[in-house]
Amino acid sequence: MGWEGVDERLARMVAEANLDQAPERRRVRDAFRDIQLGIDHCLFKAQYSGIKIEESYEVNSRGLEIFTKSWLPENCKIKGLVCFCHGYGDTCTFFFEGISKKLASVGYGVFAMDYPGFGLSEGLHGYIPSFDSLVDDVIECFSKIKENPDYEGLPSFLFGQSMGGAVALKVHFKQPHSWDGAILVAPMCKMADDVVPPWPVQQILICIAKILPREKLVPQKDLAEMAFKDIKKREQCSYNVIAYKDKPRLRTAVEMLRTTQEIEHRLEEISLPLIILHGEADIVTDPSVSKALYEKATSLDKKLRLYKDAYHSILEGESDEMIFKVLDDIISWLEEHCCRREN
Repeated sequence: MGWEGVDERLARMVAEANLDQAPERRRVRDAFRDIQLGIDHCLFKAQYSGIKIEESYEVNSRGLEIFTKSWLPENCKIKGLVCFCHGYGDTCTFFFEGISKKLASVGYGVFAMDYPGFGLSEGLHGYIPSFDSLVDDVIECFSKIKENPDYEGLPSFLFGQSMGGAVALKVHFKQPHSWDGAILVAPMCKMADDVVPPWPVQQILICIAKILPREKLVPQKDLAEMAFKDIKKREQCSYNVIAYKDKPRLRTAVEMLRTTQEIEHRLEEISLPLIILHGEADIVTDPSVSKALYEKATSLDKKLRLYKDAYHSILEGESDEMIFKVLDDIISWLEEHCCRREN
């Protein structure tokens, strides 16, 4: 991979690792952790103090060991809870580290989990046998956090990025009155035409998925190239060593396609306060559907922020200036809604 600052022995260990199961993903992440946090990216270079960071594993009601992480301000009262839903193939332990520290530094308690089969959580890597079950796992995890007496009375917000935007919206459908708002960054309400196979191919893959659900047969373009505008930041994606970067598994692809089709037909049911942030040049998730989401959502409290010429990964793959502009827009929205709650 040509990782800067990585010796040959470690590079070989990572390259040869079989990441199908969680123990090996955890071993690789532990070996690579300090290197990840030291890369030359604005999210990692920013310095914040007074943040308490905790990682834990807990077996959920389905018997799966789930990885969770939290970032809490130590020197001020917590203004609200932000519960993060990560994107496809991702983990909450890489780029989100910098995003979460920024939010915690201004007073928010930030919580995240890796979905089953992703990051450090148990399960076959990159495999989603049921999107609804994944959403139920997210609800179970975040409900326990919100029930903590230490956080009683605090406003709580969903923060979904890409596929995590679809997860957040499905959480809202199942819990329509449980959240004070949602932050949706390039939400996967519909996958762009450049990403989805042609209709005849879709039908073939749906049939094969019934027989070979775990197989990696779905054609896919280079998502990093499509999602990251800044070339140097695009190359830094390789440091996310436990991300799922192979072809999508058949069942996973079918579940994601069905989920986007469902959400696209349920936009009118979205009733919570929300801010949608999307790059106008995104060719991974369709920004026109974010516009439709803004127009059709029944919420009276909604904002749409479109960023000219920006790609899909507006919080990781744009210029430093653009990344912090998007973060500032998110923080301003949170501040506004926490103040409303107090008043």
